[in-house]
Amino acid sequence: MNLRDIKRGWLRSLDIIGDIAVIEVKPEFKEIKHEIAEKILREVNYIKVVVEKKSPISGEHRVMDLEWLAGEKRFTTIHREYGCIFKLDISKVYFTPRLSTERMRIARMVRAGEVIVNMFAGVGTYSIIIAKRALEKPSKIYSIDINPYAYDYAVENVRINKVEDIVIPILGDAKEVIMNKLMGVADRVLMPYPELALKYLEYAIMALKDSGGIIHAYDFIKYMKNEDPKVKMRDRYEEKLKGFDVKYEILDVRRTGEVAPREYRMVIDIKILSKNGFKRF
Repeated sequence: MNLRDIKRGWLRSLDIIGDIAVIEVKPEFKEIKHEIAEKILREVNYIKVVVEKKSPISGEHRVMDLEWLAGEKRFTTIHREYGCIFKLDISKVYFTPRLSTERMRIARMVRAGEVIVNMFAGVGTYSIIIAKRALEKPSKIYSIDINPYAYDYAVENVRINKVEDIVIPILGDAKEVIMNKLMGVADRVLMPYPELALKYLEYAIMALKDSGGIIHAYDFIKYMKNEDPKVKMRDRYEEKLKGFDVKYEILDVRRTGEVAPREYRMVIDIKILSKNGFKRF
C-alpha cells in the first residue's frame, strides 16, 4: 500500500512538510489513528514524523493545533522547495506546501530591480524563492511577519539561502510597518494571508510607488453551485478598489487550491495604474 492508497482509504487530508506528515484522519477511523501513522512510517521511508491536525489554522499567527502520533517526537523540520531550504517548527509558524507552484509563478513574474513588499511573509518562503529563482533579480524584498517565531526562522532561512543582500526580514504588523517605514517604496506587493488581504488592501496600495505597481492578494471564496468563484473574487476586490478612487486593471484571477467543498483559495493579480486621488477608507 502506497501513500496515495493510505490517503484515499483513511485520511481527509495529507501534507508533507520536510520529513513530517501532517494528516487529518476521517472521523470513522479516529480510533486507529496511531496505527495509521505507524503504517505511514513503514511505507514511506523519507517520513520520520507523523502528526495529526486537530483544528483549522487559527489565530493571529495562523498556527495549527497538532498532536504527535508516531515517529521522532518533534515538530521541527527542514523543507526544500525549488532548491531553497526552509527551517521551521510547524507548531509555531504557518506553512503550506500546497502553494509551491504559485510561489514559482510569482517568482517568474518579477522583473529586474523591483522592490517587493511581502506583507505576510511567514518563514520567508515567497521572499526567498523569488530572490533565488526569479529570472530577473529584484533589488529588495521587505519580508514582514507579526509572528516572532516566523521572523526568527526567516532571519535564519535568509542566511542559509544566502540572500541577505536582497531579503530583509521585518518583525511587526504589516500595516504599521508600511505606514512607518515602507510608504511608496514597492513595485510589487504580496498578500498571502487570505483572512487579512481584503482588510489590508489599502496598506498594500500605500506601499506601492506613486506610479503604481502590482498587488497579489489571496482570499478564500465560498460559492454556490450556480456561482463562478472567479467572478465572485473579482467582484469582491473591485468593490473595495472602487472605494479607494484609484485607476486599476485586473490582470488575472485564479484558483490556488480547494480548502473545503465549494471553497477555494484564490489569488487576484491587480495592477494599480495610478495612485492619483487615492484615499483611505
